[in-house]
Amino acid sequence: MDDDKAFNNMDDAMKNAEAKGFNPGLIVALVVIGLVVVLLAGNVFLYMYAQKTLPPRKKKPVSKKKMKRERLKQGVSAPGE
Repeated sequence: MDDDKAFNNMDDAMKNAEAKGFNPGLIVALVVIGLVVVLLAGNVFLYMYAQKTLPPRKKKPVSKKKMKRERLKQGVSAPGE
C-alpha cells in the first residue's frame, strides 16, 4: 500500500511540475521572433543612417556614341556632320 501512495505522490508531483513550467516550443518561437524583429529593426536603422550620411552615387558618363544616337533619335544633327 505504501508503494501505491508513493507512486501517486510522484505522479501528482510530475503533473504539477509540468503545469508550472514554460512550454519549450513557445520559448524557442519567442527567441526566433525576437531575433528576426531585432535584425529587421537594425537593417531599417542602418538604411536610414546610410541615406543621410553617404554621398549620392555618381552617374556613369554617357559615351559619345550614345549621345550621338540620342541626338539622331530626337532629330537634331550631331555637330560636325
